Amino acid sequence: MIPFCDPSTCPAAGCVATVCTGAGVPSNRELFERSCRAIPGGVNSSIRAFTAVGGSPYVVARAQGPYVFDVEGTRYIDLVQSYGAVILGHAHPAITAAINAAAADGTSFGAPTPREMKLAEAIGERVASCERVRLMNSGTEATSTAVRLARGVTGRDLIVTFSGNFHGATDALLVAGGSGVATLGLPGTAGIPHATVANTIVAPYNVVPQLDEHVAAVIVEPVAANMGVVAPLAGFLAGLRAECDRVGALLIFDEVITGFRVGASGAQGLFDVRPDLTCFGKVIGGGLPIGAVGGRAEIMEGLTPIGKVFHAGTLAGNPIATAAGLAVLNELTDDIYHELRRRAQQLSEVLLDACASAGLTAQFPVTGTLVGIYLGDGPLPTNFDEAKTTNEAAYAALFQAALNQGIALAPGAYEALFVGLAHDDSVIDQIAMAAHSAAVAAKRALDS
Repeated sequence: MIPFCDPSTCPAAGCVATVCTGAGVPSNRELFERSCRAIPGGVNSSIRAFTAVGGSPYVVARAQGPYVFDVEGTRYIDLVQSYGAVILGHAHPAITAAINAAAADGTSFGAPTPREMKLAEAIGERVASCERVRLMNSGTEATSTAVRLARGVTGRDLIVTFSGNFHGATDALLVAGGSGVATLGLPGTAGIPHATVANTIVAPYNVVPQLDEHVAAVIVEPVAANMGVVAPLAGFLAGLRAECDRVGALLIFDEVITGFRVGASGAQGLFDVRPDLTCFGKVIGGGLPIGAVGGRAEIMEGLTPIGKVFHAGTLAGNPIATAAGLAVLNELTDDIYHELRRRAQQLSEVLLDACASAGLTAQFPVTGTLVGIYLGDGPLPTNFDEAKTTNEAAYAALFQAALNQGIALAPGAYEALFVGLAHDDSVIDQIAMAAHSAAVAAKRALDS
């Protein structure tokens, strides 16, 4: 067994590990193997296991600014950023100070707090569609609550979603498109009865479906950030708004990723389309677990204790998470967003140049502050079927080569790349140098 130790007293010089033999720094592989004996698959979120890219995951000991450090002391430029939850950089002073101050007051009360009220107000002030906001614990809880609320207030059952959109681990939304596109969905994972998704319709992204009076809501990622970053085509989001209005259905924007990431009012501000309900997560928690649903007052007041649609959570509106979220939103000025958009464009350009120089076919689309990856030579994808033509083997090779050069990408070919405030020009320059070497190594591996 590898015992826990205090890194400050560890005899191994420079040890940054949170667990250690006491005689030296353990390897990532040793700790992952130990995790596998305690946790199914060794991870608490499936993609972290590196199944799609091969190899054994690095185990993070700490992080600072644009960097994460594994238990062996290796430093990586982090383009994962907790899958978008971190935007100011790891361990940002304003966030850590807010967390420390809140923790000193207590960690959870099971009662209303001023911070949850202030965070709800801050979201409503920035996102015009959110007249009321209910806080919860995750993006998954936000999407499941939004769907339940839509069904409750409309008295209808059918939900429309889009192939390639990901709305968390909500049973009714974990559906596969495939040959069932635009028909009633089929379960996309074991453990979900057909009856659970029998009222879920899966349509192709970027095509406005024809609705009828049985549809309670359409839920959509306004920017499809879970299939390589696919932007909405001109008129798609506005078309959804019009079609929902025509039949009296609600329009739900899943802005768990895009909310406060692509701009101060999210994707709905970027594309000037106002949904009825919006799901939030990630950025609004400053890296701590959180979720939220916001929307029109008359819809939101369908939730208990005012309405009849149940929602509750022991840790909902957690005082530490709300303190961190408030600190983040206070830092995100228009100037910051302008800078983040510039850096996203820079990242796209340096990665494209590196791959082109190595003869590796790749494209890095940018929408707002989001950077995607498509390893193919055709037009950029507009839907999931097209996104799935990306070369996953090439991505795995590029991922491993980048990791060897000190750049951490997401261990999956359909995730976004995230730049934050900590990725300044000097860090982008580091990425450019490392990316050239990584692209050459990836091309060599693919050709061998």
